[in-house]
Amino acid sequence: MENKIIQERLAALRVQMQAKGIDYYMVPTADFHNSEYVNDYFKVREYFCGFTGSSGTLLVWQDGAGLWTDGRYFIQAEHELAGTTVKLFRMRDEGVPTITEFLQQNMKQKQTLGFDGRVISAQAGKDYEKKLADKEISIVYDSDLSEKIWTDRPGFPAGKVTVLDEELVGRSFEEKRQDVMSKVEKEEAAGFLLTKLDDLMWLFNIRGCDVECNPVAICYAYLTKEKSVLFIQKSALDDKVTAYLEKKGIQVEEYGSIVEYLQKLPAEGKILVDDRFCSYCLYKTLAEKQSLIEKRNPTELLKAVKNSVELANMEVMYLKDSLALTRFIYWLKTNIGKTEITEITAADKLEAFRREAPEFLGLSFPTIGGYMANAAMMHYEATPESHAVLAPEGLFLVDSGGQYLGATTDVTRTIALGPVSDEIKMHYTAVAAGMLQMTNARWLHGCTGRNLDILARQPMWNMNMDYKCGTGHGVGYILNVHEGPQGLTWQYSDGMHETIIEPGMDLTNEPGIYIEGSHGIRIENVMVAENGVKNEYGQFMHFRTLTWVPLDMDALDEKYLTDTQREYLCAYQKEVFEKLSPYLNDEEREWLRNETRTGNTSSRS
Repeated sequence: MENKIIQERLAALRVQMQAKGIDYYMVPTADFHNSEYVNDYFKVREYFCGFTGSSGTLLVWQDGAGLWTDGRYFIQAEHELAGTTVKLFRMRDEGVPTITEFLQQNMKQKQTLGFDGRVISAQAGKDYEKKLADKEISIVYDSDLSEKIWTDRPGFPAGKVTVLDEELVGRSFEEKRQDVMSKVEKEEAAGFLLTKLDDLMWLFNIRGCDVECNPVAICYAYLTKEKSVLFIQKSALDDKVTAYLEKKGIQVEEYGSIVEYLQKLPAEGKILVDDRFCSYCLYKTLAEKQSLIEKRNPTELLKAVKNSVELANMEVMYLKDSLALTRFIYWLKTNIGKTEITEITAADKLEAFRREAPEFLGLSFPTIGGYMANAAMMHYEATPESHAVLAPEGLFLVDSGGQYLGATTDVTRTIALGPVSDEIKMHYTAVAAGMLQMTNARWLHGCTGRNLDILARQPMWNMNMDYKCGTGHGVGYILNVHEGPQGLTWQYSDGMHETIIEPGMDLTNEPGIYIEGSHGIRIENVMVAENGVKNEYGQFMHFRTLTWVPLDMDALDEKYLTDTQREYLCAYQKEVFEKLSPYLNDEEREWLRNETRTGNTSSRS
C-alpha cells in the first residue's frame, strides 16, 4: 500500500533540492550538538520517511531514497518504510554499503552533496570532504530544506533553565573554569568553543530540559582568558538564573547569534574545538579566519572524575534507587500470575517506586523492559502496539534508571518470574560471575577499560559465547546516563582513544548473554574507581560498588561458580541485605532474606 503522505513530502524535498542545485541530500538523526536523544523539533528524518527509530540517516536523490539504520531497527524500519519508496539499507549486513561508500559509488563527477551543516558533526563533514574529493564533489551545508515544507513543525526547544547549588555540585563555576582554561592554555589556544551540552551544564552548574531524559539546556559557550560567553535562549532564563549568570561574570548572548559572533572574532587567535561535537557549520565558520586546535574537550575528562561531594550524594541516591528496584522486584514476584502485568505496566510500576523519593526528577533513559525472547534485543522498547504480557515463567529483563537531585542512575536486573531451564541458569550464573569478577577487580593505575574488560567477559568466553557491546560506560552526575571518556571494552580499532581509569570515575558493569528467539540476560551495577594500596609497585586501584540490588537466586546455580566467584556472590548478597533491610517492612525483609540466600541452589526452580 502506498504511503502518499511520505511520497508527497519527498517530492517537495526534491523540488527544493533542484532549486538549490543539490543532487543528494542527507538527513541524520541529530540536533545541533550531536546529542544522544533529539527533541521533536529535530526529527526531520522521521518527517520525510516515517521511520520513528532513534537512530538512522536518510539520503534522498532525484529518483530514489535510502534509510541506513542498525540491527535494532530492521524489523521496525521494514514496516514503517512500506509504501514510502524509501529503501532500507541494513547497516553492517554483508554486501550493504555504508552511506559514504554509496555516495562514492553513485555520485557523478562534480555533483553536489547537501545537508544542514548544523546537524552534521565537523568530524563527519570532514570525512565526506576527504572521501568524495576525487570526484570533486561540492558540499552545500547552509540550508535546512525542511523549513519550507514542514509547516507544522514543533517549536524550537526552550525549556526552563535551573541553577544547581554549589553545595550539591561541590565546585563553583569559577573553580571549574580555572581548571578548564589551564588545559586550554596548555594547548596554546587563545579561545575554546564548547558545544557539548552535558559539558556545558557541568561547567556552568546549570541544568535544563531541552532533550528527553538528559537534563540539559541547548546552548554554546566561548571561553577566553578574559571572558565567558554563554549563547542561550534568553526566554528560557528566569530572574534567578539571570542574576546567577550576571554574578558569575558570564556574558549572555542569544543562542542564534553564535555564527555572527564567531565571524567577528579577531583573525589572529588559535581556537580549541572538539570536532566530534562541534557542528560542521560552526567548524567551517571558524576555519575561515582562525587557526583551529582540534582536540577533545578538556571538560570531558574533568567532568568524568566525580568530586567528593558528588560521590557522597551518589552513594545516598544509589541506595534509594536500589531500594526502589528491589521493592519493585518483590512486587513483581509477589503479583505475577495474580493480575495482568505487561512490559509497559511493569515499567510504569517501577517508575512509581522511584517517584517515592523526594529527590526524583525523572527517568535517565526510557526503560527497557523485555520479557523472554524480547530481552534478546539489547535495546528493545515495548510500545502500546507491540508488547508482551508477563507470565509466571521465564525471565524478565529490566534496564532502567532515574535522574535525582544527587545522582543519575543506571541499573539492570534479569528476574526469574517462575521456572527456568538449566541452560538459562547456566547463562545467568555466567553473567553474574562476570559482573562479580569486575566488581572485585584490582589493578595498577595506568590501566584503561580495555585492560579490565576480560574480567567480566571471561565466563562467557569460556563457553565460546560473547555479547556484542562494551561492558561499561561512564554515568553523568544529574546529567546524561551515557558519559565518556572512560569505558570498559575489549576490542581495539585503529584511531581508538583509550582513557586511563582515574579515582573518582564511575563505570557501569553490565555483561550479558543474548540468545535470539529465546532469552536475554543482563546484570548491571554502577561502580566508582578508588585508590587502594600504594607501594613500590605503584598505585593499586579497585572499585567501590554503588548499586545494591539482589541477584536472583531463582535463576542462579552455584555449581557453575568457582570457589572465588562463590565468595564474591556471598559477600555481595550479604551486603545487599545489610544495606536495604532497615528500610523494608517485615514481609519485604523476609523476602529479601530469602532472595539473598546463598548455598547450593541447583535443586531450586
